[in-house]
Amino acid sequence: MLRKETSRSYQESQFSDDDDEGDARPRVYYEDDANEHVEGEEPDYSTSQEDDIRESSPSMRFNKACLKNVFTVVLIFIYLLLTAVAIFLAYQTISDFMEKLNNPVMSVTYKEVDRFSPPGIALFPGNAQLLSCRHHYHDYIPPLVDPGKPQIGDCWFEEVTYFGPFTNESEKKALVVRGPSDVRNKELIFMQFSQNQTEEDFSAITYMLFAKYNDFAKSANRSKFMRDCERNYSMWTFSGGFRTWVKMSLVKTSGNRSESVEFRQESTVVTFNDKRPDAEKTNQLFFAVFEWRDPFIQEIRLLVTANPWSSVAILCGVFMALFKAANFAKLTIQWIIRMRKRHLRNKQRELNPITDN
Repeated sequence: MLRKETSRSYQESQFSDDDDEGDARPRVYYEDDANEHVEGEEPDYSTSQEDDIRESSPSMRFNKACLKNVFTVVLIFIYLLLTAVAIFLAYQTISDFMEKLNNPVMSVTYKEVDRFSPPGIALFPGNAQLLSCRHHYHDYIPPLVDPGKPQIGDCWFEEVTYFGPFTNESEKKALVVRGPSDVRNKELIFMQFSQNQTEEDFSAITYMLFAKYNDFAKSANRSKFMRDCERNYSMWTFSGGFRTWVKMSLVKTSGNRSESVEFRQESTVVTFNDKRPDAEKTNQLFFAVFEWRDPFIQEIRLLVTANPWSSVAILCGVFMALFKAANFAKLTIQWIIRMRKRHLRNKQRELNPITDN
């Protein structure tokens, strides 16, 4: 009987029934070769995985870097935009405040009264003579009786002589009449003047209105009072041969530092039908009526609409926005630095295994 040799270990493969060539030789696989084959497959597999990871990791790092850069640019743009808006709002607020401060707004109100303080009517008749001055009511003037002749009157008036404020050498004579006050009953004053033939081409009587007759009556120096009135008030005229109906209105203007009173007037003129004898027509007649237009005092106030507190509040809001934007930028920079450090740390961690090998 043959002994089996154990010095060499080998394995015989069975004959393949399906072998077309009919090779009867056994196929021998040595254990050393098999072990080498098995051990060689495992390193090749792990190396291919590491190669795949290394091939894919640069693209991932590139995508992350792009996203970080884009996000950083967007944050910086938002910060610049907020800063620009805050600076524009601050400039606009200061500009609007200065414009409103230099250009006050006019506020108009109407105050209704039952009676006005009697105004002063200063007339400068020159060579003309006052024939009559009477109070009437309810817009009614009775028919004239003996026009051109002196008649009994019921007006308060005084004569004042003074030097004009603009030409000190010219002496003026003013007839100051106490004006109407009862606006509810439509009180009016009707005055009649007469003047002889004059060498002037045009004949007229100048008059001036001022706020309160009582101020004139209580004044210690009436000449100075009239001079100041002429400096501050306007002059008007009414012509001979006509009846001039003057309707007055009072306007008070209040500014930042001073207050002024102004008279506004509406006048209507009608022709006087002179029925006197021809011998008396040489004297020219003047007729004037003074009446309040309505029971309202127009008050005009100059208001500065610029509110410093609102401007300060807006500026505080703007500075808070700037502070928030600066804080936002600070946090953004800190986040960028932190992300950069994390990126470098991860990169160093990836490089360490390579250097160890």
